[in-house]
Amino acid sequence: MASSFTLGFDQVRDELMLMQPGCYWVTADREEDARLLARQCISVQRSVALIASGSQPQDLLTPAPQGGPDAIPLFSLPETRQALLNLTDDLARVLPEKPRLVIFFTSSLLWEKIAAEEIKNWLKSLQSWLSGKQISLLILTSGSGINNVRHHLQVFYRHLEGLSQLDWQQDSWHYRINWWANGDGMLADRAMRLSAGEHCFTLITQEEQSTPLTLNDEQLCIAEKSVLEGAPPLSSLWHLFDDNHAVYDRAMQANAATVLFALQHSDAIPDMASQIHSLRRSRGSGLKIVVREMQTALRYSDERLLLACGVNAIVPFSAPLSRLLTTLEGIQGQLFNRHVPADLSALLKSMQPLQERGYLSPEAFSDSVTLLVNNTLLPENGKGLLVALRTVPELKPEQALTLCKPRRYGDLITLAGNRLYLFLSSCRFNDLDTALKFIFRLPHDEIFTNRLVWYEDLQILSEVRQMAGKVKTARHAAPVASAPEQAAPAPTEAKPRREPQDITLGQPPEVDV
Repeated sequence: MASSFTLGFDQVRDELMLMQPGCYWVTADREEDARLLARQCISVQRSVALIASGSQPQDLLTPAPQGGPDAIPLFSLPETRQALLNLTDDLARVLPEKPRLVIFFTSSLLWEKIAAEEIKNWLKSLQSWLSGKQISLLILTSGSGINNVRHHLQVFYRHLEGLSQLDWQQDSWHYRINWWANGDGMLADRAMRLSAGEHCFTLITQEEQSTPLTLNDEQLCIAEKSVLEGAPPLSSLWHLFDDNHAVYDRAMQANAATVLFALQHSDAIPDMASQIHSLRRSRGSGLKIVVREMQTALRYSDERLLLACGVNAIVPFSAPLSRLLTTLEGIQGQLFNRHVPADLSALLKSMQPLQERGYLSPEAFSDSVTLLVNNTLLPENGKGLLVALRTVPELKPEQALTLCKPRRYGDLITLAGNRLYLFLSSCRFNDLDTALKFIFRLPHDEIFTNRLVWYEDLQILSEVRQMAGKVKTARHAAPVASAPEQAAPAPTEAKPRREPQDITLGQPPEVDV
């Protein structure tokens, strides 16, 4: 009988966790989640080996797993293409001939170095070797760029016994199984919600779908009156109210109605987000919530926040009334199926994590940008723009720095390597010129000769890591040792002060002898 191993999730059915000899791949958007999964898996095995690439294997065992074998072989693999391609040969030399689970912990950066065709051939040969040795290999991969890795893995179903992903959702974890072979068959396209303890992930009992039992108000429209631009109610099913608070109070009694909020200015966004979050959590998925922008007020990050709180659709300021009515018609019959976290304050903090603006030292700038780019609740390759600006020859970078006045939280600037570095949080590439126009007091095309722009997560992280070497040496160099002091010259005898003499013109002066 073939040996089988398990992932070790608590309260999850065995067929969703068991692993037969072969290769299984689990991806996680956060490294700490992948580490917890590794410790959880180790704690329920009888025989396991651990390989780490890009980190020390001993670090993955902190805190120590609760259970597991008494001895765990630990190995490190260099983050190189050749080391990865030689993995099976190395395993054949160092592992004894007995069934076991091998956990291979990697970062997503390792797989960026290898072409998709090479990964396919590697998995094909690996699958054959594993089945002959009665070994199960579990690859755990995490980090920025993980969505790119997931995209490539979708086509390797012939060479992977299982593929799944673990995503953090701020108050829980979404675990999705693409496919999973367990010895008795194969399961595909399964999903579950998990909570995390100190030592393992646990299944969250699924709540009843919050679909209303009755849909007798699904044709009802509850709206702030300004969204109709002064027009009267379009029918008896339209109920208009003077402000958003009145709309909220009436919507708390609805089940499947359409609710329209009017956004007049950006200061109203936090209050509106709170109302929408409360409606979605309490009234369920049948409610259709729409926000119409009455003045230009929404930034990219604000739109994401409202969508995360439970909005079905956002109608921009530039859209005419006819577009609003078309949008309302298009969302009828929809159920809101995205997860809305229960803790609004944590959601606000995670969706808008940078509460800094203006100049930062290169080290602080790098730390803040790295923190934001690694935020998994923000869309991949959509956190913002990193811009490097070189000044014209007549202007020093320090002088250009005085012309820069970021007004928006998340817009950061630093000076490194004779360039100004700007990070514009939640800024789209096509909005860059507009953003620079508002940040600099003078036209930016007259201040700078050229600019470089990075917008992908991996590019931004790579560039901020290199900034330390671009900082001016004079700003970080150690104090230069002063030259040895020369002996002071011996004091000379002061000359006597000369007394003034009267001089009569036409006669030679008297000279002291």
